[in-house]
Amino acid sequence: QLQLEESGGGLVQFGGSLRLSCVASGIGMADYAMAWYRQAPGKEREAVSCIDANGRTEYTDSVKGRFTIFRHIWENTVYLHMNNLKREDTAVYYCAAALSSDCPRVFDFWGRGTQVTVSS
Repeated sequence: QLQLEESGGGLVQFGGSLRLSCVASGIGMADYAMAWYRQAPGKEREAVSCIDANGRTEYTDSVKGRFTIFRHIWENTVYLHMNNLKREDTAVYYCAAALSSDCPRVFDFWGRGTQVTVSS
C-alpha cells in the first residue's frame, strides 16, 4: 500500500519561503519519479516540478529559479523548497509518485494535499 503524506504548507507573506515535504510509505523511492502539482481555486491542476528516478529535475516555467525539488531517498521523502513566493503561488500542493525511470505525464499515486497561501 503506497501512501503519500504532504506537510509544510501554511500562510506566508509575499516574498517569503516555505519548504514542503512528502513522505512516501510502502515504496523504495529510488524506483519512482516524484512530482509536485498544485491546484488553485477555479483552476486546473498544474504540474510544478518533478524529480525522476535518476535525480533529474523538471520545473514549470513560472517557478524556475524560485522552487527547488530534492529527495532524501533513504528517508523516502521528497521536498519542494519555495522561495520568493508570489500571490499566484497560492494553491493546494499535491505530492505524486509514478513507477517510472523518467518523469511521466501521468502519475499513479497522490497525496491529499497541503495548502499554501501567500498573502500581502
